[in-house]
Formats: sequence, C-alpha cells, structure tokens
Amino acid sequence: MERAGIESGTPGNVNTPVPLEQTTEVEASETGKRKNDDTDDKETSGRGKRRRGAGGKKLRPGERYIPPPQKRNPGVSFSQEHFNETSYYFEAGLRKVYPYYFDFKTYCKGRWIGTSLLDVFKNEFRAESIEYYQKAAKEGRIRLNETPVEDLSVVLRNNDHLRNTVHRHEPPVVGRPLEILVDDGEVLVVDKPASIPVHPCGRFRHNTVIFILGKEFGISELHTVHRLDRLTSGVLLFARTLETSKKLDQMVRDRQLEKEYVCRVEGEFPQDEVICEEPILVVSFKIGLCRVDPKGKECRTVFQRLSFNGKTSVVRCLPLTGRTHQIRVHLQYLGFPILNDPVYGSSAWGPHRGKGGLVGKSDEELLQALVEEHRSQENFNMLDIADDCIGIAHKADKNKASEKMDKSAGTAESDKSGESCPVQVDACGSDKKLDCIEAVNDNNTVKDCQNPQPVKSHGNETGANDSSQKTPPDHLCSECKLVRPDPTEKELIMYLHALRYKGPDFEYSTQLPDWAKEDWVEAD
Repeated sequence: MERAGIESGTPGNVNTPVPLEQTTEVEASETGKRKNDDTDDKETSGRGKRRRGAGGKKLRPGERYIPPPQKRNPGVSFSQEHFNETSYYFEAGLRKVYPYYFDFKTYCKGRWIGTSLLDVFKNEFRAESIEYYQKAAKEGRIRLNETPVEDLSVVLRNNDHLRNTVHRHEPPVVGRPLEILVDDGEVLVVDKPASIPVHPCGRFRHNTVIFILGKEFGISELHTVHRLDRLTSGVLLFARTLETSKKLDQMVRDRQLEKEYVCRVEGEFPQDEVICEEPILVVSFKIGLCRVDPKGKECRTVFQRLSFNGKTSVVRCLPLTGRTHQIRVHLQYLGFPILNDPVYGSSAWGPHRGKGGLVGKSDEELLQALVEEHRSQENFNMLDIADDCIGIAHKADKNKASEKMDKSAGTAESDKSGESCPVQVDACGSDKKLDCIEAVNDNNTVKDCQNPQPVKSHGNETGANDSSQKTPPDHLCSECKLVRPDPTEKELIMYLHALRYKGPDFEYSTQLPDWAKEDWVEAD
C-alpha cells in the first residue's frame, strides 16, 4: 500500500503530514476525537428514536459495524513522535535512514464502495502481489476499522478505515549538512542540498528538509512558501508564523518576489540575453512531467550566459512565472538542457531531445520510453516518476534479485509471490502529487525490532557504522533481502541551483555552487 497508492494528496501550505484540501479526516487520530464527540451521547436518529447497538446503531445479522469518520484536525503538524520513528546514519558521504515500521492509513474511496478488498489490492496496488497482502493480513499488518483483516474478500463500505503496516526503506540522499541561512522568528531560510525533497512524499519521509529540521534542529510547525525540486539545491524559504505566511503568499500572487537561479547546460549558450515565452503544458499531473505546447499556460523565463568552458555553459535564469519545471522545460526547448537532467535531458525524447518542441511520440510513448531508459540504467533515484508507471517492471526486477539471494543464501522460504516492501519513486517535482496513501503515524508503528536513538549529526558521519542501531530484516520485505549499490553523486545532483530569493524589503542568497564556477570541469 505504501507505494501502490491508497490516495493522499500534495502536502499543503502548512507543514502537516497530509494536505488540508485533500485529507480524509485522518489527522484527528492524533487527538482521539470523533465527529460525534461534540454531540450528546444520546444521539437520536431522524425519527427521534435512540440509536442502539455498537455506536448507537442496531446492526442487522452479519452486518459489520463501521465507526463514524474521525473529526478533521488540520492543525496537526509533525512532532517529536514522528521524528523519533527512526534515525539517520552517515556512510560514504550519504545520509541514510535505518528501515522502520510505519502505518499508512486511508478511508474507503468512493470508487471502492461495494468492492472487495482483494479486488482493490489487485486493481490498484499492483506494485505488490496478492500473495504478499494475504501474508501481511495473516500477520495482522492490514486492519479494517482497527480490526485485523482475516479475509481479503471483505466488501468495503463507506467510511471504512484501512491501515497498512509496512517495513519502510528510504533512499539515501547526499550527506551534506542542511545550512540555516536566516532564522529571525518570522522566516526560516535554508540552503537545501540537492537530492533532498522539501517535504515527505513518495518513498521519502525522514530524508526530507522538514524532518531534518525537526530531528536535528528541533524546528517544526513551518509554513511552506515555495518548493524546490528534489534534485535542485539552493535557497528555500519557510514562514515561521501564519501571519508571515499570508503576507508572503500575497507577494507571490502579486508577483512581487524575484527568483534567480543558476544552472549549467550542455553546449555553448548564446552570449546575448535569451527570453523564452513558450507555453508549458503538464503532460501528467500524476507524475509531474511537462512539455512545451500551444495549449499550455503562458510563462516567461529570461536567460543570461555567465560563462562557457568549451563544453558547457553556466546560465543565469530568471523565471518571471512559476510553472512546474519551467526552467528545465524552456532550456530543453532551446536546445540547451541542464547538464545531468535525468528527465528533460533524456534521449527518450527522441533524436532532438525535445529541442524546438519536437518529440515525435505520444505522451504515453514518451512516458514509457523514460521509464525503460531509467530501468535499463537502474537509476530510479534520479527519475521522479510515479510508481504506478514503473510498478510491475520494477517489482519484477526486485523479485529476480530476491530469488537470486534466496537461492544463494539457501533460505527456506521461496519468493514466488513477488512479495516486496512497497517502493514509490517520488514525484516532488510537481505541484500535483501522486495518488498515494495518507501518511499518519501512530505510536505503535515502531516495533520492538526498531529502537534507534536519533543521531544529532548535522552532517557529520558520527555513528555511521553503529551496529547497535541496525535492525533485523523483516521476513516479508524483499528490500531487506537486497543489497543495492549506493547512488553516485552524479545520480543525486542536478546542476540547477536557487541562488537568490528577493522581495520588496528582503533578499536571501547563497554562495555559487562549485559546479557553477567558471573554471569547473566535470569529472569523468
């Protein structure tokens, strides 16, 4: 369920586990309140008769009791309880997270009503096999209205609440410390390293800016002003108070904020200023893939070359509008894709790689070509594409690896079922997020096998090989059976950096990254 996607939406403006506009009232589990808590215990029906039976309603023979949905509480933010789910360790220049048990929750979606839980898993959670869910159910990892599910043929009804416990593995990110540039009580400005998502999404939870700030600096209850793509580094601004958040939001709407980026692109960029005003269309909100198209939204980006080293150019970018992937898409259109851009610099776009808007294939064919290219290179760390798009193929790869390891280790339990720990490639590059399950953690999700202490590292490799914090493998989790090679720096860094964020009465900036310096040469 983790990756295959019982829905949740885009993280909202406030630093909360699930969005305000799309959450399904799960948050109140933090407070224990329900809708009927505010009413008299002797609640009556429309006919004036007192309800009977469980929850005040008389059940027919064989009918399941379904508790009322929990009261919505949009004010819940991540707390120390969430931060303590697991801890970091540092190895080979990477920030890593010890695997941990985690609960994903959701209420029954309208399209599931009248459908068996088995069919829901079969049709919508294709990243996992039915055999995996059957085994997970037998072990009490799948619960319906807080009762362990014994039979997946149970038919779902409105207000059914599902909970799935998974053994969660997070991809590593760069081990560079998160630097706080400004913290004046009204705003918090950080220099975000590449490869780290801003907020929890997809496979990432603890390896995110929000969680690093909470775990290592004790900072929480932040309001998101803007976001950066996972592979983009640079200035990232948060509001400390609701009043400041509203003020900055109004500046964004009034286009009073200026953003300046720097990037390194392929080839010799023109010396004269270049303005691109090509409209950008979102090919799929689900995966955040965009392209130039006459039917897209208007946008405008100003480009100025800063240097050229004989092979690549450093370019200053001024996006005057804020479309998804605007800088990356416009540079692709101009024929100067960002060096090391895993999506818009990909050969999957065809021989012209999208220059001039020439693609020569349908959106579906383009998506499939991107998936196949990155699958062949085994570098899904770089590809921000929904797991539904790669699920079956990716799961097959994991199953093959698991079978090899099972045979070499002589394990008693075969991996015929394709059981695997859910994997979801993140789609943080888009304002429209994947359909995925709502992530709200409870106290009982960190089991006895997981009891690490947080590492107050601030980027130091302290405790990198502390075996006391390592956890035993989970027998249902195929990720635990795999030994994945660490991603390289090239796979985790894209040469796009948010250099400056400027308003009417403030300006925040960082130093130029090494790769943006004039004498920089790409390592082989």
